[in-house]
Amino acid sequence: MDKRLLAILCCPVSHKGLIRAGSDQLRRINTAIAEGRLVNDSGVVLAEALREALVTDDGKRMYPVADGIPVLLAGESVVLDQLDDA
Repeated sequence: MDKRLLAILCCPVSHKGLIRAGSDQLRRINTAIAEGRLVNDSGVVLAEALREALVTDDGKRMYPVADGIPVLLAGESVVLDQLDDA
């Protein structure tokens, strides 16, 4: 993803800045997806592993990136405190 684009994007819910999810964080997210315990704000259980994701700079919310395009819809966001519920 273009760094210039990333610099202007923000979370549509909290208006926080967004950063790329690191490899360790992405691994934790994908483990939770594989275990069927990650639900987005629309109430849909995530079923497919993510190759890329954006996370708010406070680390509280995640947005998937599909084919290089960030999906910045409030309903597609995932509250990351679900990762701590294991």
